[in-house]
Amino acid sequence: MTGPRIELTSVTITSPAPRRLARFWAELLGWPVTADEPPGPGEPPEAGWAQVRPPEGVHGFTLNLEWERHYRRPVWPAEPDAQVATQHLDLHTDDVAAAVARAVGLGAVLAEHQPQEHVRVLLDPDGHPFCFF
Repeated sequence: MTGPRIELTSVTITSPAPRRLARFWAELLGWPVTADEPPGPGEPPEAGWAQVRPPEGVHGFTLNLEWERHYRRPVWPAEPDAQVATQHLDLHTDDVAAAVARAVGLGAVLAEHQPQEHVRVLLDPDGHPFCFF
């Protein structure tokens, strides 16, 4: 490869309440919230910015959770004229059923549509889809 070295380090997810959503992901993954910034001047109390990182020695991307003033909950699977989920996270687990139960206990919802037998699609508290496989 020629050119500069480029490395993917994080994924940023928009949210109407990013600090709350960071706590969901931190609990689900067992990772710490490493940044929790309050709302800026004139922003509502649920605004702000947060970050969830893998603990030392654990491989994974950093999740940045960013406030979106005009957030619209995505619909999955996509429907005409509805907000589309533009990405989703894939999570490997050694026990899909237990991982689903844990996620639901933390506030996720099992998606009505399940397109694959050995994969479970869930929606986080803000409606972002993610998959356990």
